[in-house]
Amino acid sequence: MPTEIVMPRLGWTMEEGTLVEWLKQNGDPVQAGDIIFTVESDKAINEIESFDSGTLYIPPDAPQPGDTLPIGTVLGFLLGPGEPPPAATPAPPVVVKETKSGPQQATPSRPPTGRPHGGKRRSAISPRALRLATELGVDWSALQGSGRNGRIVERDVRAAASGPSRDRSGGTIRRAIARRMTESHVETAPVTLSTEADATDFVTLRTELDIPFLTYNDLFLKLTALALAEHPDLNASWQDGSVHVHNKIHIGIAVDTHAGLLVPVVTNVGARDLPDLARETADLVRKARQGDLEPERLHGGTFTITNLGQYGIDFFTPIVNLPQCAILGVGRIVARPAVHEGRVIPRDMVALSLTFDHRVVDGGPAARFLDTIRRHVERPELWHAL
Repeated sequence: MPTEIVMPRLGWTMEEGTLVEWLKQNGDPVQAGDIIFTVESDKAINEIESFDSGTLYIPPDAPQPGDTLPIGTVLGFLLGPGEPPPAATPAPPVVVKETKSGPQQATPSRPPTGRPHGGKRRSAISPRALRLATELGVDWSALQGSGRNGRIVERDVRAAASGPSRDRSGGTIRRAIARRMTESHVETAPVTLSTEADATDFVTLRTELDIPFLTYNDLFLKLTALALAEHPDLNASWQDGSVHVHNKIHIGIAVDTHAGLLVPVVTNVGARDLPDLARETADLVRKARQGDLEPERLHGGTFTITNLGQYGIDFFTPIVNLPQCAILGVGRIVARPAVHEGRVIPRDMVALSLTFDHRVVDGGPAARFLDTIRRHVERPELWHAL
């Protein structure tokens, strides 16, 4: 029996994906483990490997590169030795979406007789050109490709980017960011608290530690994990109408990329030492900015840190990263006059902003958590050796 090749689910919130490119051609032999096609989700471009072996068969009425389709849509088949191709391609799955009035059955994205219907149709584009288009904010859906068989390649994207104007939509990643920010604004009861910490010893600690790739974010990851262990109510989320407190601490770090904001997750932060955290965060940031981040690294966070200090920002209002209940915003570290041991002298100060969901946690516990963060910044000798 032919083995179906379907649009995979690459994350719990993923409902559809865009077929970017087949890396094997119709009739090619496929071995288990071979990369056979690429998919653009709302987070990244993903290479999909085959779990089975056989001969690739792509039906004439199969979805084409550039089509956006619901998960589970049949894209092609693997045939065994001497096995005939199937007589028909199964219809795409019916998408059921939750609304305020209950589950609603949506029209299938592709009728069983042929071409996708209601999905976004785009020309074939190479993965490198797609990554470049995302970075430059180029809407490549209407570009004429100069590559083989009309395929859009890097030179086509660069030519479009150098034109008089361009669409800054950012594709599926930008739409996903817009959707999540709107959901957070509508569904949470956000409150933001702010404080300022004397980071002089904190700055000295980073200078003295001989750890490759170590950043201030790595230090904030470690001290935040310790604060969350002390104040577990902030390591929680609102799920199914009740508060769920997580027993492990997985912290997302907001990364500014050309494609938009991505939040890779560092797992079990409290159990990691600083060299380990520095290595992993450097790798995650690099992959996020190159578009090579594995989809699973974007899920499972229980808290988030966002740092705008490099842009000269002090206080700001972070937006809660659902379903988490809180996010810590870190401003720039800058020398300011401060009272220290009874004297007004220059000290390195840092602004801290905590936005929390008041449905999940009250102001008192949130304030105590932020004050613990402040104390950890001001006295790093209490925790940095842990």
